[in-house]
Amino acid sequence: MARQPHYRLLAAPATDTELAAAYRANALFDAHRDDPEFGHRFLADEARAAGEPMTERTAWKISRGNRWWSTFRKRRGRGKSAKAGPPVSAHVSSERRASRCRLHQEAIVDHLFTVMGEAATPIARTGLAAEGLLERQHLQEWVIAHPQVLGESVLVVTAEYDRWADTDGVPARDRLDVLGLDATGRLVVVELKRGTADRDVHLQAITYAALVSRFDLSTLTQAHRDFLSRRGQNLDFDACRQRLLDHVDGEWSPELLQRPRQVIIAADFPKQVTHSVVWLSEMGLDIDLIQVGLWKVEEHVVAGFTKVYPTPEVEEFTLAPARVEGEAAAKKLQERARSRNAVHVLVGAGLLPEGTKLLMTPRHGATEAIRNAINAWVEEDGSRATAVWTNNTAQPLIWDADGASYSPTGLANHIFTSVTSRTADGIQGTTWWDVDTSQVPSDVDSEEWATLAGLNLSGLAKQLNGTRKDWTELHTLLGAVPAGRWTTYGDVAAVIGSHAVPVGRHLSTCGQCPSPWRVLNAAGRVSNGFQWADHTRTDTPAEILGTEGVRFNGAVADADKRLGPDALRQLLDI
Repeated sequence: MARQPHYRLLAAPATDTELAAAYRANALFDAHRDDPEFGHRFLADEARAAGEPMTERTAWKISRGNRWWSTFRKRRGRGKSAKAGPPVSAHVSSERRASRCRLHQEAIVDHLFTVMGEAATPIARTGLAAEGLLERQHLQEWVIAHPQVLGESVLVVTAEYDRWADTDGVPARDRLDVLGLDATGRLVVVELKRGTADRDVHLQAITYAALVSRFDLSTLTQAHRDFLSRRGQNLDFDACRQRLLDHVDGEWSPELLQRPRQVIIAADFPKQVTHSVVWLSEMGLDIDLIQVGLWKVEEHVVAGFTKVYPTPEVEEFTLAPARVEGEAAAKKLQERARSRNAVHVLVGAGLLPEGTKLLMTPRHGATEAIRNAINAWVEEDGSRATAVWTNNTAQPLIWDADGASYSPTGLANHIFTSVTSRTADGIQGTTWWDVDTSQVPSDVDSEEWATLAGLNLSGLAKQLNGTRKDWTELHTLLGAVPAGRWTTYGDVAAVIGSHAVPVGRHLSTCGQCPSPWRVLNAAGRVSNGFQWADHTRTDTPAEILGTEGVRFNGAVADADKRLGPDALRQLLDI
């Protein structure tokens, strides 16, 4: 190297542009290592979330230059003529998948009975038309009142929407039945038919999906405001806008709005529809078929909604490579859904009592430098690092710093922006909040509460996934525990699919639980949070167990008398 360039290199080993490119390449490499199936567009999203913003074009150039290919899109052989390999399970044809869908559809509740002991009386199947029920006045209202039939955490934005007529030239008769917004920030287009669906019903749904994919936050806000106004709820524009933003857990993403999910609800679906929907799903569109059935039970009409596509079998298949980027988007949606669902799981399980103290530790979506900046910001005011839990699925956190209510991700985003003056992208806020186990609620055993140490809201939700506040199985199990034996809150929770803390809290308030004195904490002691539902009782669980033949060594029950999870399961099988 000549002397002059040599000294220039010593003075400035790398330009700012080269340094920025290196940081971006590092971020893309980390994202590719974590998710090797992602294409450059989604790698760019992950890099932005890690604090290295760049355009999709830049991500593509860096990925191409370093030969970081998506594992799903890697070609076989060399040269332009090389073809991608066949997809996994390619032998499972669209025809076979459609047939499975049809079989699943035809197998739904063929026979329904009312049962009185040994007698089973058939229930007659009926239909909306036969019962004089209409599509708009009845079926549509059922869906609006109970949007859970469309999927978890769907907010109805509007119904009977036709306001695009003036701008796009679409005739006003093209009326969208229902438009929803799920908690991941994705639109849900709903087409309703009270009888058998038309042969081209899927084309109608696609048309509406294409139209609403152009909507932005302002359009949706105005549509929602008009919808609520027609139903007697008068909210101003800003309140409606905030309602939409609060429903979405995470950053509002125009990208996700462009990929609406479609739901078609009908009494039956012709083969043309099921075959077409299977093929469209393979091409990357997300379409659900939900069958609505009606039965006459005495003088009452009972309605049931059942998803007939995608069936569990179809969902297990690996689809063609043409859907890879669509599935990557779905993965991103699932990650957001997990954040939203974590709150629902925790509230549904009853794990955290009202007033539980939470401590903040910035994690997902923040680089190390940003975490350090947040920690320094918190040192200026300790109340910024704490929040109080409430069992509100929409905004369960009350921040000590301002007394306002937030969702976990909403508060994490607020903190991120307050420190960096930038908008966060893709934060999973449920990973930022840990349970403060140093403060034990009055109705919780301290030893069981200590097991929550080091777990954030996301981690707790993973342990509790599938748990609900249905204590029927708990009551059955406790009724089967014989006198002279004992078990623990954790053992019971393991059998019924719950956690020791909500089991203990339920026993302290339930007046119908059989023999609650036979449930002790993990150490074999009577819980310090134990209390009788009948507050007039003065005897103790240890005294009752003693009369049943259980010896205590100090405060610890005889371990030989303990029934573990396997023994408890056998009691349920008897």
